[in-house]
Amino acid sequence: MKIAPKNWNAYPKLFEENTTIRRPFKADAPVKDGPRSNREIRIPRVQLIDAEGVNHGIVPTDQALRMAEDAGLDLVEISPNTDPPVCKILDLGKLKYANQKKAAEARKKQKIVEIKEIKMRPNIDTHDYDVKMKAMNRFFEDGDKVKVTLKFRGREMAHQELGMKLLLQVKEDTQTIAKVEAEPKLEGRQMMMVLAPR
Repeated sequence: MKIAPKNWNAYPKLFEENTTIRRPFKADAPVKDGPRSNREIRIPRVQLIDAEGVNHGIVPTDQALRMAEDAGLDLVEISPNTDPPVCKILDLGKLKYANQKKAAEARKKQKIVEIKEIKMRPNIDTHDYDVKMKAMNRFFEDGDKVKVTLKFRGREMAHQELGMKLLLQVKEDTQTIAKVEAEPKLEGRQMMMVLAPR
């Protein structure tokens, strides 16, 4: 049976209230992609180029904004790092559309290089070797890299020179269409080499 102390002030730590103050979550301001335009340009003077490409020299920003509004277009900051920044009067929607098209075109042209794996054994048959080499040539034509893996089982580990000889044979047979990116090396019970198309 517990006996309560007569003087509660003797134990202040037991009865202290523990409260933490939480700050409300504040989301970061959204990051704007693309150049600054119209009222976002807060510099007093800008180098102005109008819609026809005529350079008006350095003009006050409010005057440049009025000229853009009169033309029914936007004032867009083209080169923000110069002093004063270069701004051009143009259609911002058309500019964004053109930039999106350029980015899509660049993505289309970009080729993702894959690494294909060809597995062999140190005592591979000549017919199997020929089949693997045809597959390897097809991968090189597609622009992919090839990782040649040789797996040793049991007592084959005692004859690693056979594996090295086979990998050197592969290297020699593909010399005209491929180059060695990673020389043959032994990792555990397997030997590997990476080839890339020329």
